[in-house]
Amino acid sequence: MLKPGQVVALCVLGLLCLGVVMVNSSLMDVTRSVTVESVLTSRSTIYAGLAVAAMILTARLPLLRLAPGVSDPRPEAVDEQWGGWTLKPLWIAAGVIICCLLLVYIPGFGRNVNGANRWLSVPIPGVREVSVQPSEIAKWGMIGLVAWYCWRMGSTRIGNLWKGVAPGLGAVAIVCAVIVKEDLGTAVLIVLVAATMFMAAGAKIWHFASAIPLGAAAFAAAVITSPYRLERIRSFLDPYQDPQGKGYHMIQSMQAVASGEGPGRGLGNGLNKFGYLPETETDFIFANICEELGIPGALLVAVLYAGIVWAGISIVSRQKPLILKLVGLGVMTTVGLQAVINIAVVTGMAPTKGIALPLLSSGGTGWILTAASLGLLINMDRNAERLGTASRSSSRAAGETSRAPVADESPADEPTPVAA
Repeated sequence: MLKPGQVVALCVLGLLCLGVVMVNSSLMDVTRSVTVESVLTSRSTIYAGLAVAAMILTARLPLLRLAPGVSDPRPEAVDEQWGGWTLKPLWIAAGVIICCLLLVYIPGFGRNVNGANRWLSVPIPGVREVSVQPSEIAKWGMIGLVAWYCWRMGSTRIGNLWKGVAPGLGAVAIVCAVIVKEDLGTAVLIVLVAATMFMAAGAKIWHFASAIPLGAAAFAAAVITSPYRLERIRSFLDPYQDPQGKGYHMIQSMQAVASGEGPGRGLGNGLNKFGYLPETETDFIFANICEELGIPGALLVAVLYAGIVWAGISIVSRQKPLILKLVGLGVMTTVGLQAVINIAVVTGMAPTKGIALPLLSSGGTGWILTAASLGLLINMDRNAERLGTASRSSSRAAGETSRAPVADESPADEPTPVAA
């Protein structure tokens, strides 16, 4: 029977292989055919290889040595008066992430694509410029920061709204305020994942219920101040109001999903990618999968993501240190929620957002960081087995010692012999 860590690894490999094939299929046009050689030498194959290497690297890290709170699970004392407000590393780390996000606005570094400043152009000697998406770094980096903060505060202090939850959520809100200008979907995803981690660490539900009006107001402000977001909501409610304009993406996406019918048109035989449905290799790759591979392809994608979530739950539930539990929960929740949101958008159940399908939508930064984060789950599974084996060995050794007879012990009713 496969272990949970092995299930995660196989699901990642399955998604990456499917991603490489479907990205190349989505990029087909009348002037460019796809062959086995072109697939093996494509950029997506290179990124998939780097993603697998990143997963192997993080799966082999000495996590029990690196993670705080593993050898000593008791966090150090925090200032009782200000609680989390006095934690300098929290604000320093948030500041570093914000600086990374702001690099997209620096001329020469930032790259504007489709009117959005979401990418950095990083020149590498001997290689052409590589695109990096800072919001991906922020998305995965915030998981580690929130997990560290919750461990550092402890379950008692994290249950305090003003001294525990508020400072951590404040740091998350500041980072998301920078992201939301260009990427509302990723900002909402980060907030949802952070809230899940806080509640798992001991925060009360009413803490977040009381913040709903403020969050709703911030979301409304982000939508109202950006006309294109308002148009996306209107087109979601009635895409046929402007079928050649704002509703075009949603209509064509649903058309691609429906045209696959049951068995699909066959790999490479999709029609909507030929200028009808934009972004079929990125945000709308699931529509192309449904069109070409039909119901079997859609079910395969669902099973692979479900496998990651199921294995992640099993791995997280066996972790002893709080910080490892929270990191595993954050990784699993991010992958699961991101997949659900993307599929909901593609099938017309949610307004259009710029959220990719993890390990399937074309993107080097996303593939590498997602695979590296899932490698941590594999690492946790291996360490849980080691700790469990060591614990059982110690228990057996202790039991044998307690049952062993004393060598020089003699029966009480037997007299001690006297030498002649």
